[in-house]
Amino acid sequence: MSGLEDMRWPALSMEAVEADVVLGVALMKPLVLICSQDAELYLFLSHILGVDGFTSEPAGGVKEALALADERELQAVVLDCGPASATGSTICARFKGEPRTGGLPVIALIAPGAEDQHLDLLKAGIDESFVRPFAPAKLLDCLRMKLALPKPGSNGIENGGWISCGDLEIRLDAHRVRGNGHEVHLGPIEFNLLRLLLETPGKVFTRDELISAAWPANIHVGVRTVDVHISRLRRALKAASPSSVIRTVRSAGYSLEWPDG
Repeated sequence: MSGLEDMRWPALSMEAVEADVVLGVALMKPLVLICSQDAELYLFLSHILGVDGFTSEPAGGVKEALALADERELQAVVLDCGPASATGSTICARFKGEPRTGGLPVIALIAPGAEDQHLDLLKAGIDESFVRPFAPAKLLDCLRMKLALPKPGSNGIENGGWISCGDLEIRLDAHRVRGNGHEVHLGPIEFNLLRLLLETPGKVFTRDELISAAWPANIHVGVRTVDVHISRLRRALKAASPSSVIRTVRSAGYSLEWPDG
């Protein structure tokens, strides 16, 4: 099997991260980080993810994976756990231990003969694991369940309602967000932040309140981390719902302003 060093990753990555533009609104595809030393496996996974509406980015090791988490707005992580590699649990533990990535779903693909890694992965906080070979549909269904995304062509869960503020809407049971009727894809942390802000527009939430609502209880989160995720949320909403403004209240926190009119 070819190694990652034989692949022209920059070209692949640029194609993979292109956004769809619908009626002038940029709708970013959910980005999945694939951690693998196997270029053939990456190409296979990136293909099935692309067909199902995801995009992907490769990483060969712990440092590269964490660096990409800083640079890109990841939605989930898929780990290739081979018999001769113990990096899967290490990467998982690092992601789960970082405030900015602690809420990301991490899924392990365990190669035959590497089943003994399962316990280490559980200790590291893995969300789901599959032993290869596996049906691609199982991975896709798992990702959509973890991210609460509807299947392609589906309108999502029909019971329950939308919470709205002007042209911005959030549907809690289906984990969906719309601006002017167009889907807005958010990571788990940004979704939880928006949910809190939108449930009480105009109220100023402290950073501690935002941390309690958006991050797992066992994760230490600093003030700067909250600011970074609020900035990401603002960027995601800017194109789809320009009238919805997240206001910074100096020394207090953040609030979602009522749209004008």
